[in-house]
Amino acid sequence: MRAGPAVAILAALLGAPAASAQAPAAPAADAPAAVSALPMQEVAPGLFVYAAPYALAGRRNDGAIANVGFVIGRDAVAVIDTGGSLRAGQRLLAALRQRTALPVRYVVNTHVHPDHVLGNAAFAGEGTTFVGHHALPEALSARAADYLRANADLVGPDFAGTRIVPPTLLVSTSLDLDLGGRVLHLEAWPTAHTNSDLTVRDRETDTWFLGDLLFVGHVPALDGRLSGWIEVLRRLRAEPAARVVPGHGPASVPWPAAAGPIDRYLAVLETQVRAMVRDGVPIGEAGDAARTEAQHWSLFDDFNARNATTAYQELEWE
Repeated sequence: MRAGPAVAILAALLGAPAASAQAPAAPAADAPAAVSALPMQEVAPGLFVYAAPYALAGRRNDGAIANVGFVIGRDAVAVIDTGGSLRAGQRLLAALRQRTALPVRYVVNTHVHPDHVLGNAAFAGEGTTFVGHHALPEALSARAADYLRANADLVGPDFAGTRIVPPTLLVSTSLDLDLGGRVLHLEAWPTAHTNSDLTVRDRETDTWFLGDLLFVGHVPALDGRLSGWIEVLRRLRAEPAARVVPGHGPASVPWPAAAGPIDRYLAVLETQVRAMVRDGVPIGEAGDAARTEAQHWSLFDDFNARNATTAYQELEWE
């Protein structure tokens, strides 16, 4: 990796708003003759999840570093998130095609981050409707150039052909998607992990995809509002579910028990950063906040300082 890896990694995952809303044109890439299908787990009947490793995007993983999945109905399939490159999306599609020939009617993106959306193009030729939070198109447009440039550098040649495919069916509050006797309930949330967080609940099995509103094992990454995330998690915990699928972590986890560690981390972060603001500690030292949490999380040093700085910028204006 070239000089400044931490900056490149954060740009690749979180991005920075760009002056232009247009992504640079990406050359069309033919699907490879063969891709290795992502290993999926059937966490409920007809509902499959890829549990991604705790890793940063790189040349060994195609950017497939976030949990993704699909739900098979009687008439059609819905995909929830697509991975961090065209190749990652193709690997997801290959796994899907091992299990059904039904059309992919919907691709649902749970939020703006590239490890969840940059595989969309693998499904663009399937007559698919892309679905997202009402704030997602603007968020993607603002970050498109940064996302494509930074992730191309990290993933390397296997990033070829990756492009931004924004949603056209937008969710302002809630929306039901019918796959034929199987309904998915989508809910849009206020700014929390990001400003475009969306959850997907499979009514048939009471399985709830929470996207990156829930991290398990992988340290949370704050790209929205700390206070908003804490509040949204409080609301989510009040809703029972048979199981939930986190954006990073195991394929499924019990709910609301799985919220315990992220609740603790965000509370510690808020308490310590708020004290720093009160005591006049400069923002350059905010990265020392929540260090007591380091032993509990993978990739802690890659994200915690950014989380603390983002929290400081929010809390200093309260």
